[in-house]
Amino acid sequence: MSAAANQTDFGFRRVDLDAKQDLVDDVFHKVAGRYDLMNDLMSAGLHRVWKNVMVTRLGVPKARPFRHLDVAGGTGDVAFKVVGAGASAQATVCDINGEMLKVGRARAEKRGLSERVEFVQGNAEALPFPSATFDGYTIAFGIRNVPRIQAALDEAHRVLRPGGRLLVLEFSPDVVPGLDRVYDAYSFAVIPPMGRMVTGDAQPYQYLVESIRKFPRNDAFAGMIARAGFSRVEVTPMTGGIACLSGGWKI
Repeated sequence: MSAAANQTDFGFRRVDLDAKQDLVDDVFHKVAGRYDLMNDLMSAGLHRVWKNVMVTRLGVPKARPFRHLDVAGGTGDVAFKVVGAGASAQATVCDINGEMLKVGRARAEKRGLSERVEFVQGNAEALPFPSATFDGYTIAFGIRNVPRIQAALDEAHRVLRPGGRLLVLEFSPDVVPGLDRVYDAYSFAVIPPMGRMVTGDAQPYQYLVESIRKFPRNDAFAGMIARAGFSRVEVTPMTGGIACLSGGWKI
């Protein structure tokens, strides 16, 4: 295997595949306590609307039991929405970063949701769950940080039950012409300095805005979902293409 095949993107840098996870962990260790604020800065607050759309699209049953997995969702933001949508829904949050999970557990306890939302440390590329365990799988603004994206999608397919649904919410490089220039200017000129003002460190925010530009385009990512075995693959650009909701069904 060539040296290039053993490398991946970390923002605009090329790094060894095995090194990326540690670099990403360091980013999220630094921002764990203000992760939702980080998403507010990245999306001008729109991430909350996009997540609501994702959970609505998931179709959580109002009364029937529903077991859900939210990956890279350490603070519990999406999981809380899922259990709020169904009286018998149970959610598992799986995140590789222990600091993020600490934040999520504390929030679940404060909301009285510790019995309905569990937090498990694990890697999206090798999930610590048996096959055919979950009815739904979501990952919001996390899959672009995974070193081996196809492996994560393969694992999503494995842990879903037949009839289960995958939904991936991610910032997209396919922003509509005109808006793309405005969004680039905001991303590179405003977000890192704002991150420094809020957290004292601009570097995590610099990485995050760079990582969006290196993420696969919508059609290419849809192809990756299909290669993982999913059917009825859908791609829904949102807010001029700044974000995209992609997904499919395990038939």
